[in-house]
Amino acid sequence: MAQQTTIGTEKLWLKSYPKGISADINADHYSSLLEFFDECVRKFADKPAYENLGVVLSFNDIDRLAGNFAAFLQHKGLKKGDRIAVQMPNLLQYPIVTFGALKAGLTVVNMNPLYTPKEMKHQINDAGAIAIVIVANFASNLQSIFDETPLETVIVTEIADMVPGVKGWLMNKAIKHVKKMVPPFSLPKAIRFNDALSEGKKRSYTTPSVKNTDTAFLQYTGGTTGVSKGAALSHRNILANMEQLIAWTGSSIREGEEIGITALPLYHIFALTFNCFGYLRYGARNVLITNPRDMPGFVAELKKHRFSVISGVNTLFNGLLNQPDFKTVDFSNLKVSLAGGMAVQDIVAEKWEETTGCVLIEAYGLTETSPGLTTNPMDGTHRRGTIGLPLPGTNIRIVDDNGVDVPVGERGEIWAAGPQIMLGYWQHPEETANVMSGEWFKTGDIATMSEDGFIKIVDRKKEMILVSGFNVYPNEVENAIAAHPKVLEVGVIGVPDEKSHEAVKACVVKKDHSLTEEEVKAWCRDHLTSYKVPKYVEFRHELPKSNVGKILRRLLKEE
Repeated sequence: MAQQTTIGTEKLWLKSYPKGISADINADHYSSLLEFFDECVRKFADKPAYENLGVVLSFNDIDRLAGNFAAFLQHKGLKKGDRIAVQMPNLLQYPIVTFGALKAGLTVVNMNPLYTPKEMKHQINDAGAIAIVIVANFASNLQSIFDETPLETVIVTEIADMVPGVKGWLMNKAIKHVKKMVPPFSLPKAIRFNDALSEGKKRSYTTPSVKNTDTAFLQYTGGTTGVSKGAALSHRNILANMEQLIAWTGSSIREGEEIGITALPLYHIFALTFNCFGYLRYGARNVLITNPRDMPGFVAELKKHRFSVISGVNTLFNGLLNQPDFKTVDFSNLKVSLAGGMAVQDIVAEKWEETTGCVLIEAYGLTETSPGLTTNPMDGTHRRGTIGLPLPGTNIRIVDDNGVDVPVGERGEIWAAGPQIMLGYWQHPEETANVMSGEWFKTGDIATMSEDGFIKIVDRKKEMILVSGFNVYPNEVENAIAAHPKVLEVGVIGVPDEKSHEAVKACVVKKDHSLTEEEVKAWCRDHLTSYKVPKYVEFRHELPKSNVGKILRRLLKEE
């Protein structure tokens, strides 16, 4: 009789935990993110905290500026629990605004700068945000929907606002008038970011009473299953997940000695928890990459630093590996490469390790789980092709459609429980009820668990392709095609088919222009069972991606 996975009594994964890593963490170590931030400032004081556009701010600098911003917000009448939207790429302004808002007791509503006006309107209204900090480049979008929102306070920042003196002024002028990157806009009573800081410097700040159960962030999901919803994440959710990640890295990261690269946007939950708060906890120098899509510029920035930690998604790592100059970067200090957000393809993991000498560690989580649920060990016992083991204090079940645990090795949906699970979807109790079963969060991801607790994602439940009664998982097909030497990127979807219900379609971006449809199919026939071989192959110049570079199969299907 097959051994059963467990509902928390027998945790199969603990036998595979690296030596010295505890099975649990103290989720209540800090009373709030404010206490955590204050401790980091006391501990690391004048050490570099953030770097961007050639400017370095210390922990004390960030604390001072965030304090000024918090005082400004309180002076404007914002009070504990009010929501403030933050819409900007990776700039020094982001940690100042975020920590300032938290110091004022507000809830931060992170927004993608590339949102359309319609998407902005939905998120601002759904969150009930009464204040926003937005980069001037996108302010014209806000202007078009401003009167249809509850916004009262608007703060506009320009890209180089934290670059001092004439240099910053010239950079902002060039961005606006030479590069034409700032469309004209007119927003009533908009306040310049630097003016807000100056005003706040003159005002007194009152420390609010904040508990770790209060909502710190509203993180909106990508909307892949319908209208975008705000996952309400408490101070405790974020702190617990940060503690879990810190416990997992153990002694591999040393306080006050690390240089971390942040290419994923800080408004995304992965970078928010791991890069924004995790790096802070270790006193790391956090190098913010404003535009990682500019790959040559990104590589040039990497060459300036003997960095030790980098995080990203599969497409980001793949993009770097396909830059000729990437091989000339100094990797001698690199010790942690962490991948999440989407499945890591075997060929990318192999090339990354071969090029950098550092293992690409795959982790897994969701917006609703703050985000980390599992990750691979960092002591050399990682298992490529898996998402690793549940983090300390995290419980995982693999269940069938009836919520019953499946035998070890069989496919089922991942259900998760732990202190990092969201409070619920903001003002959507019915949606929350759909994804929660008691303490268990239903991820919608299909996976298997081995006898020693390693978990392998098969695919999203909703993206499975049904071919003549057989289940085909896009991840598996994509992984096979990505290994072809002439393929740069691939996305696989199911399309309607009269004979087989659905057929497999592969959308491919070529690395070598000589690649043909028949070559792709022949390669697949050599690597996959016949019903998994794509019936259709479409070549594209690019694939639709999310703000962090995740290939959006949903948009491929809609097109």
